[in-house]
Amino acid sequence: MTTAPESTLVGRIVDITGGCLVATLFPGEEGFESARTLGDESLPIGQLGSLFEIRDRSGHVLAEVSRIVEDTRITRTTKDNGSGGPRSATARERRLELTPLGEINPDGRLEPGVARYPVIGAAVHLIPSNRLAALISRKTEGALELGRLSVRPTLKASLDPSALFGRHLAILGQTGAGKSWTLSSLMQSVVKGMPRSHIVMLDLHGEYGWKNKDGIKEGIFPPGSARYIDAQELEIPYWLLTYSELVDLFVDRTDANATVQIAFLRESLYSLRKQSNQHMGLDRLSVDSPVYFPIEELYAKFKKANEEKLEFGKIKGPLHGAFDDFLVRFQSLYNDGRYDFFMRPRKHNSSATLENLLRNFVGLGEQKSQVTVVDLSPVPVDLRPVVSAQIGRLAYEFNYWNPRRHEFPILLVCEEAHQYIPNDADTRFVGTRRAMERIAKEGRKYGVTLCIVSQRPTELSQTVLSQCGNYLCLRISNADDQEYVRRLLPEGAKNLADMLASLRRGEVLAVGDASLLPARILVHPPEPAPASNDAPLSKSWREGPDDLDVADIINRWWSQVR
Repeated sequence: MTTAPESTLVGRIVDITGGCLVATLFPGEEGFESARTLGDESLPIGQLGSLFEIRDRSGHVLAEVSRIVEDTRITRTTKDNGSGGPRSATARERRLELTPLGEINPDGRLEPGVARYPVIGAAVHLIPSNRLAALISRKTEGALELGRLSVRPTLKASLDPSALFGRHLAILGQTGAGKSWTLSSLMQSVVKGMPRSHIVMLDLHGEYGWKNKDGIKEGIFPPGSARYIDAQELEIPYWLLTYSELVDLFVDRTDANATVQIAFLRESLYSLRKQSNQHMGLDRLSVDSPVYFPIEELYAKFKKANEEKLEFGKIKGPLHGAFDDFLVRFQSLYNDGRYDFFMRPRKHNSSATLENLLRNFVGLGEQKSQVTVVDLSPVPVDLRPVVSAQIGRLAYEFNYWNPRRHEFPILLVCEEAHQYIPNDADTRFVGTRRAMERIAKEGRKYGVTLCIVSQRPTELSQTVLSQCGNYLCLRISNADDQEYVRRLLPEGAKNLADMLASLRRGEVLAVGDASLLPARILVHPPEPAPASNDAPLSKSWREGPDDLDVADIINRWWSQVR
């Protein structure tokens, strides 16, 4: 193992407890140094987050500063030779609390985790940037450079893409912390470095794709690498919904007749799916099979049973009046023009159209692309959970039945995930949460992984978050969210949650399998940036327009076109 010159020695270990090492620093002639020059760089001594190498005869450990303390330790009385009177002298001590991050092997490789802790008296050394770069450099093919280390801006911060996207990823941070910025920078690196990547992005606010001045759709990705699809144009039809998702859509579970409605829906749905696809020769159709059935006939079945009378109209049928709420709910959706892309599909009105839908969905359509950005902003808010669930389930089912699934892994990016994968037991989101939780628990086996983006981790499904193996945490000021994230982090990184409130915009705390060590990273600016900037309020209120075309705003509102 190479040894650094003694000029790097700054202190020694004086106390060892579980997960924490305490070092005392050596004072210089003029007190404690704030920094030391090594070669052409100046390294801080004792700055929060800075890294040190701890050495003893048995090995070397890499550790990070988590706390700095200075206090009075020794007071002694001496004689003043001039006057002969007593004089007090006070010695001060500066201590560092260090969190061990990994062991440095004899061949100079850094291994995360510590099996053997140093002993009392072990030497504490500064780490020159060239040595630190050698320790944290990744030999992984296709490593993604996310940005620069905050404590050493000259050093690159890279992540292992296989571990990053193969173990699920969560990007968490409050509004304005830089989630869209970080996601854009990361996805741009993926598209640039991995030309056969397959990514589906749920864009809730139209941040990643927009129309330019000529009306042509463009976005954050290079031309030709992505397709920007309006969810209404993609047209995910009602007949792709599973039985449980149709229950969520049409049945109010608090209704006194909900149980009867659910049972009748199952029977009707199965018969319609089977009857409408007899020509295809499918023998093993189920109530959940993704095959076409006419939605109008489903309504007719419910209406007939709801109005049925026996004995020439003298006696009400067994289900008479039981489906009143169901029929009202159905009609409200069916007659609302905003839901036409879903309830009245124009392109996907037969089972045979599923192939074209899936090809466009996974980027294998006429215009092949690495990324499919699905803009959900035109979709009514109450339908977004249903459409999101369909997109997630399509990705899962596609690779579940794909014999070459491990050669065609799919990443599903869920923006503002707390809006449709909530932690609470709201019955409106049962189907959506179930679909996403299934991917979180089983998706890795079939080459489907999640990237969850959220500003409210406490409102997000705990099952989904707990399955994530990687976290990119941006600034979080809310105490409840901080504590929640702390519980999610690996044991050795829990103390790093204290940094969440002090992170700068665009700075992330990277923790997980993809990062060799927990690290604060300044993310590279995305080019181009997403359309997520806040309104320049002060400028707009000084220089804003005198008038607006209100008629145009109303027309956009009426036509649901932004």
